[in-house]
Amino acid sequence: MSNSGPGKIVDLDQATRLLKSGELVAFPTETVYGLGADALNKSAVAKIFSTKGRPENHPLIVHVADFQVARTWSAGFSESAVRLAKKFWPGPLTLIVKRADFVPPRVTGGQDTVGLRVPAHPVAQQLLVQFGGGIAGPSANRFGKVSPTSAQDVVEEFAGIPLAVLDGGKSTVGIESTIVDCSGNSLAILRPGFVTAEQIFECLGIMPRGRENDSPRTAGTHKSHYAPNAKVILLPEDEVDAFFLQTTRSESNRYLACFSGRPPQGKNIVWHPVPDDPAELANQLYSLFRQADAENFTHVVFVQPEQKGVGTAVADRLNRAAARFNG
Repeated sequence: MSNSGPGKIVDLDQATRLLKSGELVAFPTETVYGLGADALNKSAVAKIFSTKGRPENHPLIVHVADFQVARTWSAGFSESAVRLAKKFWPGPLTLIVKRADFVPPRVTGGQDTVGLRVPAHPVAQQLLVQFGGGIAGPSANRFGKVSPTSAQDVVEEFAGIPLAVLDGGKSTVGIESTIVDCSGNSLAILRPGFVTAEQIFECLGIMPRGRENDSPRTAGTHKSHYAPNAKVILLPEDEVDAFFLQTTRSESNRYLACFSGRPPQGKNIVWHPVPDDPAELANQLYSLFRQADAENFTHVVFVQPEQKGVGTAVADRLNRAAARFNG
């Protein structure tokens, strides 16, 4: 591909050839689109960091075709890791395990652990089988910005950059994978996602703990992340009416109100009713962020979701998006 110009939609064979030649390829998964590179090609991996503007010590998730391949990338899977893999792979779950010796330190952020995932998206599966190795693949967006859930999102995110994009339609989950640390003596959820703590408990009989100071560094855990340009505001449901009555007097502010129930009262407000089901909201969340920016809203307002099940992951993404303006 040339050194200038817009992104280019490629087919499976082209995507495979580009990856094998050390180029980047954005590819679909069921969670969000990833910015893929051959995980064993150090110069290709370096392009991920430079293209995204991603900190060098921020680890990458390695995507592989199946559990057997995943085991080769690890120094060993614990019993819990094996059971989680067999239950939730292919699917939106990343397991942190001790890395095999050959895994480049640049992929792991210099740590002795590696994040591994077997995506369920059929196009991702075809790509991984045809490629025949591990694809390092953080979300295909500028660092800290909104993750893409369609090929068009990727093209717009990297406008002017000659990035190859493999189109697999819209992501069905819509938020990034759950990350579970299985590298030590206990389990911890380092990033909540579509696979919930309750499901992990059902699988193992163990309730995973949360992130602690000595947990491995992982993707998507900066205080401010997943943020649109619009200011994200989270409100308890019983404070919505008062908020809009008090804060919509400025002609320069435009509000995209994203919650169910009845429309808010006030000027400069566009109401976008969203589902009460947190899984359905997760599927729509990043599209709503992108809509807010595309239509020049200054604020996007959500009701705080219940932190239970997938709602925990939705709340996590909303809180990190809101943190861009909250310190």
